Amino acid sequence: MRKFKKSHLIIPITIILHLCIINGTLLLLTPETYLPINNILYYNFSWLLITYGLNYYPTGRKDTFMTNVTKMFQLYLIYGLAYLALFSITRTPIESLRHQLLVYLLICSSLTWYRIIFFWGRRNYRMIGGNFVNVVVLGRDPNLKKIRRIFDDPYLGYRYKGYFDNEKSKSPTYLGNIDTSFRYILENDIDEIYCVASNFNTEELKNLVHFADNNLIKFKIILDNKEVFSKAMSIEAYQNIPVLNLRKVPLDTEYAQIVKRTFDILFSLFVIIGILSWLTPILYILIKLESKGPLYFKQKRHGFKRRVFWCYKYRSMTVNSDSDSKMATKNDARITKIGKFMRKTSIDELPQFINVLKGEMSVVGPRPHMEAHTEDYQGSVDKYLVRHFVKPGITGLAQTKGYRGEIGAKSDILNRTRLDIFYVERWSLTLDISIIYYTVANIFIGEEKAY
Repeated sequence: MRKFKKSHLIIPITIILHLCIINGTLLLLTPETYLPINNILYYNFSWLLITYGLNYYPTGRKDTFMTNVTKMFQLYLIYGLAYLALFSITRTPIESLRHQLLVYLLICSSLTWYRIIFFWGRRNYRMIGGNFVNVVVLGRDPNLKKIRRIFDDPYLGYRYKGYFDNEKSKSPTYLGNIDTSFRYILENDIDEIYCVASNFNTEELKNLVHFADNNLIKFKIILDNKEVFSKAMSIEAYQNIPVLNLRKVPLDTEYAQIVKRTFDILFSLFVIIGILSWLTPILYILIKLESKGPLYFKQKRHGFKRRVFWCYKYRSMTVNSDSDSKMATKNDARITKIGKFMRKTSIDELPQFINVLKGEMSVVGPRPHMEAHTEDYQGSVDKYLVRHFVKPGITGLAQTKGYRGEIGAKSDILNRTRLDIFYVERWSLTLDISIIYYTVANIFIGEEKAY
């Protein structure tokens, strides 16, 4: 009989402890609103429904505290709205609402500490040998070395026993040919089998799947070693057919689009009303006093999916015929005195919040380039157009890492593109807020830019 190692009680226990935290806090700090039976049912069922809808509890072996931290904040926001909605229905006085808000913040803090302690405890438990799974690999290809890095991480709880392959090897992890693997797997209490798909035909794979199923062993397939994979890939099921999506973008989901667009609208309205409303008349006078020409400079640039749009800026140069083909450089003679100040502080970019409000840009995203440069880079920089899977931004990850201004060497655009792709593949609202914070910080330290 196979030994039972993995506790399936972790999730139920976690749910119970979460509900204990919520109910215990409410009972101690606000018993007058908690004790009515309808309220007790509301607090608990709303939590269960929201966590179920978010698929919050399933936790993967490789998950860490930061893996689904965005989902944690989503849960706090949605449950918080449900929590406060109860008091609007019952017409709770505003003084009591302030108290309830503090109570809810304490609940969120307690749940976050539970999450920290849970992952810390699980990590340390694995370090002393608990919560482990025994794994073997059938077949061998170059991807095995990469997967070994996961298996060999003691924090993840894998115990890699070795691999089987019909081609003999002197490797210390070589366990024998495929035919000998079945007895070894049964005798050594193996929990998971990883199979290199390219080493087996369809019939052999079916037999391996049947063997694993009939012995309560998890069976996982390692795809072959085609060098086309990326960190953004995912598996999608079309009926019973698995399809590999090599470019999964977080902003493809409707929820993410709504969150980002809502943030963009609110942030752009704040800047337009709170800053541009009084700054624009002042800059109009200063710009006009120094040089002839319009207040705004507009230029066609490529945005989401290479769609062309007019990008707005405060004019920082004298009117010239090279603006659509020649990128500004440091100490560029075309830059006016007020323009130099605006470019150093990035004030010239502020009209792009109008582009954000119109939906042509986002507050955070890859910086848009002029049409001529896009045509050039898409042919000379590998995967350059991946950055156009999302809306361009007023600021971006590349800019916070120092890749802003004039592109003087090939490495500048390569590194900028690399960071833009990272942003596209790893977007989160937390990342956006972090980029905005560092952008503002860099403005006070920064130097004149040239884009």
